Amino acid sequence: MQISARGDYAVRAALSLATAYPSLMSAQTIASEQDMPRKFLEAVLADLRRAGIVRAQRGAEGGYTLAHHPRDITIGSILRAVDGPLAGVRGLRPEETKYVGAAENLPRLWVAVRAAVREVVDEVSLTDLVSGKMPAHVRKLTTHPDAWEPR
Repeated sequence: MQISARGDYAVRAALSLATAYPSLMSAQTIASEQDMPRKFLEAVLADLRRAGIVRAQRGAEGGYTLAHHPRDITIGSILRAVDGPLAGVRGLRPEETKYVGAAENLPRLWVAVRAAVREVVDEVSLTDLVSGKMPAHVRKLTTHPDAWEPR
């Protein structure tokens, strides 16, 4: 799975908002705190607002806040808000792929890959990440001997 810059920034911004929840934070404060370009962050925050993940308040005392409690917002929902579906194969959803011959069983693998990604990103909330207390099955994945090794 490839995490885009948009997805990375969206999750990082949401984590900043989670630590401040329910207070408002300006885009400039988030950008400074997370060392990201403010203009790009504003576009990402607009995507999150359209998806109902953040709320924006205008004015001198304005800023952004999460639209829901951080425990109710998953990393998967944030990634989908800015990048669309979690898994795609040549622009198709995994279950829409069809192959013949030796590759006929490949759709099952693509569906399994999507399910595995969902088991992580749809099970971890902003609260989990901020507290460092992710679900046991997710924590266990990080303890595999080769989990931190590049391949």
